[in-house]
Amino acid sequence: MRMPARALAPLAVALLAAAPAMAQDGPKIDTGDTAWMLTSTALVLMMTIPGLALFYAGMVRKKNVLATMMQSFTCAAVVTVVWMVAGYSLAFGEGGPWIGDLSKLFLSGIAESWDKPFTLGSGDGAVAFTIPETVFLMFQMTFAIITPALITGAFADRMKFSAMVLFSVLWSLLVYSPVAHWVWHPNGWIFALGALDFAGGTVVHINAGVAGLVAALVLGKRVGYGTDNLSPYNLAFAVIGAGMLWVGWFGFNAGSAGGAGARAGMAMLATQVAAGTAALTWMFAEWATKGKPSVLGCISGAVAGLVAITPASGFVLPVPALIIGVVAGLAGFWGATALKHMCGYDDSLDAFGVHGVCGIVGSLLTGVFAYGALSATTAAPDGFGGSFDQFMLQLYATVAVIGYTAVGSFVLLKVTDVIVGLRVPEEEEREGLDVTQHGERIA
Repeated sequence: MRMPARALAPLAVALLAAAPAMAQDGPKIDTGDTAWMLTSTALVLMMTIPGLALFYAGMVRKKNVLATMMQSFTCAAVVTVVWMVAGYSLAFGEGGPWIGDLSKLFLSGIAESWDKPFTLGSGDGAVAFTIPETVFLMFQMTFAIITPALITGAFADRMKFSAMVLFSVLWSLLVYSPVAHWVWHPNGWIFALGALDFAGGTVVHINAGVAGLVAALVLGKRVGYGTDNLSPYNLAFAVIGAGMLWVGWFGFNAGSAGGAGARAGMAMLATQVAAGTAALTWMFAEWATKGKPSVLGCISGAVAGLVAITPASGFVLPVPALIIGVVAGLAGFWGATALKHMCGYDDSLDAFGVHGVCGIVGSLLTGVFAYGALSATTAAPDGFGGSFDQFMLQLYATVAVIGYTAVGSFVLLKVTDVIVGLRVPEEEEREGLDVTQHGERIA
């Protein structure tokens, strides 16, 4: 398999380390790699349900807990169907530089290839896997599920459930899938550019964070924002959710190595170091500025570090991971406090302040700290090392995703508003979404 050095990118770069064992009768599925990827897939799904559901539910008021959990759970169900029908084809169909084709609608062709190792793309740019396509598409489905679920944190307490469902469908197809194709398919233009994103800094976190910011601006502030007590109902839920996110993130990042190899081990180590460092950094920053280290601040810091290390996890060594964790802890603290108040928007659960800001930090610092040997292949023996040129590629890709996501999300929110309306009436918002949207309440 031959690939131009600059054509090796994101997830696929990692997966080249797991090239299939060749026998006389052709490549074989590696059961060890497949077992790890099945485990990673389950871990990433756990990040949304119940991880993110509990994390977000613990930070809203009692009257909106069930509605908030319902959003994450529904995203898992809705995006599963959307991904199976068309999302996977648009993201990982052959297509061209901008979007995949329709060759994999309804997972066409899976009956013929279910028991064979999977190859992404074709020709000289093809990337070979040691796992079947069913596992690859399921792993990628869990990423597609969590991304719109992350957005819901920005508009918590005020969006109609019908609007959330419709927007999630449209956004998954028209924003998430194209960006995933750009970054992770050999034909994608960001892939060909050589910008690095090991596990979703641009595709998941910047994508979700920017969309969340746009949604918060379009919907406006919550009723009572700045005057009423909007304190969390149950931070214990949030701590449990954050713990599930932390553990699940090993599937997110180490799973993006595509197999059970040394690179997966390094990605796991980098993930742990960055998360712990960022949690401490946020905690001490809050302690120094506000007098006490809060539980919410500590768990938010851990998530900030996990976000920032995501694009870098398979490209950096432990010391750079520690540095990324420090920067992420400070950046996330600033994004969730000073930036939000300075700009005056109501990002309810800091989807942009943590995922958007720290996703940008991680994407850019990947270009600074990447260690070439981790991504070296026969086609690219030096791998991808940090340099000014690589930093500029990271910046270019980051700005492109921000621009596309911002415009696309704004348009889709307006379309959703025309079709079903975006925001619940003020009296329903005051009563709470649990009752007004779902007819249920916590006793």
